[in-house]
Amino acid sequence: MAESSGGTGATERVADVLLLFTDGPPTLGVSQVARELDLSKAVVHRILQSLTSRNLIAYDPETREYRLGPAAAALGSRALRDSDLRAAALPFLAELRDKLHETVTISAKVHGGRVYLDQVVGTHEITMSVELGKRFPLHAGSSGKCVLAHCDPDEIDRLLSGDLLALTPNTPTDPDELRAELARIRERGYAASAGERQGDAGSVAVAVFGPVGVVGAVSVCGPRFRVTEEFVAATAPQLIETADRITARLGGTAPARAATTGRTT
Repeated sequence: MAESSGGTGATERVADVLLLFTDGPPTLGVSQVARELDLSKAVVHRILQSLTSRNLIAYDPETREYRLGPAAAALGSRALRDSDLRAAALPFLAELRDKLHETVTISAKVHGGRVYLDQVVGTHEITMSVELGKRFPLHAGSSGKCVLAHCDPDEIDRLLSGDLLALTPNTPTDPDELRAELARIRERGYAASAGERQGDAGSVAVAVFGPVGVVGAVSVCGPRFRVTEEFVAATAPQLIETADRITARLGGTAPARAATTGRTT
C-alpha cells in the first residue's frame, strides 16, 4: 500500500494489522501478518512493536507470536457499550426471542464485512450462539447478504469482483447467482440461509437502516433442522417488523418491500 499525503497509507497499514487479528487465528507471527497483508516483515515488525507498546497487541516470547492485548479488549468493550445500533436493538431482540425461542442477533456493517454486536440466546435445549466482534464476509449467511443487498452498487461490484471465500460447501460464491439473490432480497425484504456460514446452522435476517443507509441486520438463527422453509415463512414478517422498529429508533427509513414468502436459500 503506497504511502499517501498526511500519513494515510501508514495509518491504513496499522488499521489493517489490527483488523487481521479479528478475522484470523488468535495469535499471529510477523511472517503470517506480512504474507496476509503483502507487507515487508520490517514494516510489520515496526507496527507490531508500536501496538505492543500501547497494549493493543501482546507478545508471547515463547511462541514469538502476537495476540490482541488488553487495550484492544477495552476498546471493543467500549465500542459495544456505546453502540447506538446495539442500544436501539437490544430490547427488541429479547422480545423476539421470547416469541420464537430461537437466538436473535444484531450485526453491524463494518469495513470489509460485518460483526455481531450482541445476541439473545434461544431457550431450546439445543440452540445457537454466535461469536461477537469477529468480522464475517457479507456474501455468506443471511445477515451479511441482506446488508450487502442494500449497499451502494459500486460497493456490491467491488465485493462480487473479489475473492468470494467458501466458508462451507453451501456458501454462495458465483457472482451472477449472488446478484440475482440480492435482487430477490431487496424485493421481499429479508434474506435466508441454510449452512452458508456455518454448516449446521440456518438463519433469516432483515437489514436495519440509519439516516444514511444500511447499518446492519437483525437475524434469527438456530440449528439447520429447525430453520425450515415453514419457519422462515412464519418468521420473516415478525423479523421485518422488528427491524423496522429498530430502524425507526435510529432515525432511518426502511425501503418498500413486496409481500413476504419464506424460502431458504
